[in-house]
Amino acid sequence: MADFNKDFMGLRAIVTGGASGIGAATALMLQSRGAKVTVLDRQAPINPNAGISYLNCDIQNRQDVDRCVSESASTMGGLDVLINNAGIGAGGDVAGNDDSEWTRVFDVNVIGTARVSAAALPYLKESKNASVVNVSSLVALAGIPNRAVYAASKGAVYALTLAMAADHVREGIRVNCVLPGTADTPWVARLLADAADPVAMEKALIARQPLGRLVAPDEIAFAICYLASPLAGSTTGTGLGVDGGIMGLRLPN
Repeated sequence: MADFNKDFMGLRAIVTGGASGIGAATALMLQSRGAKVTVLDRQAPINPNAGISYLNCDIQNRQDVDRCVSESASTMGGLDVLINNAGIGAGGDVAGNDDSEWTRVFDVNVIGTARVSAAALPYLKESKNASVVNVSSLVALAGIPNRAVYAASKGAVYALTLAMAADHVREGIRVNCVLPGTADTPWVARLLADAADPVAMEKALIARQPLGRLVAPDEIAFAICYLASPLAGSTTGTGLGVDGGIMGLRLPN
């Protein structure tokens, strides 16, 4: 019987945006299940773990990405798992952001994911357990007010996931994504802090999720690890919702 607690034993993983929130939870969970883990992030980790390596990396810079992925693979002795978690948010309707903000969000969320994936491909092709998990969002599939540029970018991440899965399935590389709902992360905390009425906004965010609470980072990390695990070896081209029931449930008031 497979050991579900050590399903990543001997595998090497990179997690982008792993200094906090969902990325930090994922890096820690991968490590606890046996993986060697390197985090790529522009920020220093909030709670660094002694067993995890951290590299300062700007995913908007291809040379920086190539250098960090190469260094990570060299240090760990290869690469089996890539978690594309790094991303930024933005509010507003379609007219709420200027061209520079549209460009910035897409450059980080979409092109950044592509940059890191492209740099990782040569190493993943050498792995017998190659897996990529991209972090999309519920807003890729559900219309949420005042999230136009963010939703468009995360919809592109979902589409990119399917394209990558098709491109690389014959090379033995599985590609999937998670679509989280509103999670209890530092980014959401900053969103609430900037709101005109933080208490009212938090209640609204919680109320739209049928479970009646925000999604925990560990819950998203668990879904990411499921998709990345060799035990899910027949799962590719899949978008897994971790959204508190928003997409599937229609409850009476």
